[in-house]
Amino acid sequence: MAEIGIRKVVSFSYDEALTRVPEALKTEGFGILTEIDVKETLKKKLDVDFRRYKILGACNPPFAHKALTTNLQAGLLMPCNVCVYEDDAGRTVVEAMDPVETMVASDPRMKDVADAVRAKLVRVLDSLS
Repeated sequence: MAEIGIRKVVSFSYDEALTRVPEALKTEGFGILTEIDVKETLKKKLDVDFRRYKILGACNPPFAHKALTTNLQAGLLMPCNVCVYEDDAGRTVVEAMDPVETMVASDPRMKDVADAVRAKLVRVLDSLS
């Protein structure tokens, strides 16, 4: 199975990650459009306990425009989800969707934009050291 995400275990807390990740995304031209608190949602809807886990929907408007003008179905893969969660060992993980894995397989014309967005997301994760 192909990896659909770019993953980084960080040395700081979950709460600090939720502060640092949006700032790191901003430096690469992304804004946060949505924020889903999975733990809270699962508790409210199913009355189950789950680890701390948030999904941040990040968008870089110029790349979103380019992707949509290449293929309108690209909107199905937007925004770029970035997850912040605690793993089974209690470490904080930041994981971003990999646009190369999710977009190019279905439409090779998306390669240039997917490569560019992936490079930005890798830089975001690298900056979290």
